[in-house]
Amino acid sequence: MAKKKKKEKKLAKKLLHKYRLVILNEDTFEERFAIKLTRLNVFILTSLSAISLIFFTVLLIAFTPLREYIPGYSSAKLKSDATKLSLKTDSLVQKLEVDKLYFASIRKVLTGDVSSLEFNRDSLMEAAQNDLDILQVPTNREDSLLRLKVEKEDKYNLFETVGDQSNYVLYPPVNGNISEGYNLKEKHFAVDIVVPINTPVKATADGTIIFAEWTIETGYVVIIEHNRELISVYKHNSAITKSQGDLVKSGEVIAMSGDGGELTTGPHLHFELWSKGYSVDPTNFIDFE
Repeated sequence: MAKKKKKEKKLAKKLLHKYRLVILNEDTFEERFAIKLTRLNVFILTSLSAISLIFFTVLLIAFTPLREYIPGYSSAKLKSDATKLSLKTDSLVQKLEVDKLYFASIRKVLTGDVSSLEFNRDSLMEAAQNDLDILQVPTNREDSLLRLKVEKEDKYNLFETVGDQSNYVLYPPVNGNISEGYNLKEKHFAVDIVVPINTPVKATADGTIIFAEWTIETGYVVIIEHNRELISVYKHNSAITKSQGDLVKSGEVIAMSGDGGELTTGPHLHFELWSKGYSVDPTNFIDFE
């Protein structure tokens, strides 16, 4: 016990033993600076300096742009750009999936690899009327008189009728005898109308042309996308007058009939109708004769 106390006193003496740090002029030995130090003071001063250095270094790294130069740290702008690119990539992936489904649907229309859907004019007109009922707004006497006047003016217009239902009064693409009708069992998802070569083929309704090219099997083919996911297809044409992306009106000439393609059986128009990816019988909508 006495030895331990003796060692502690000796250690305390060493730590508190005073030293004098003197700075002299080498030529004149003049004393320029002097300070009294102990080992304990030197230890405390060194520790405080190290802690201060670490603290200010952390501040520089955390709150100044200098951290960008330290390996492992990225800039805030780089993180922001990476986040934006990630969101854009996710949006592009979703858009790509939607486009894949869309083109797959168009491919099925071209190949006829789709089942049939029972669909008639009455159900289509009823759906359009239901939408009109939802969108109805109160009108006054002046509005009613104006609507009546417009209805009388357009009464005999073949291309337009009052209201949203005009999109579904389908115009015959050609007039002629049907040589082969719609037959689901034989996978003939169309009607073949016999017409002379170079008979004008007209759009059955307003829409956008999404395909207008030559194919080996069916000659010049035109596909039009209409409202309510309705698609019309015109095959075995000898020429086309429109291009992909063109907007067409009901009754507008889009092609000239012919007997193009390896699968043709003579001059005729092969006409198909598709609703939401399902084939429908065109004679439920159009009188070709």
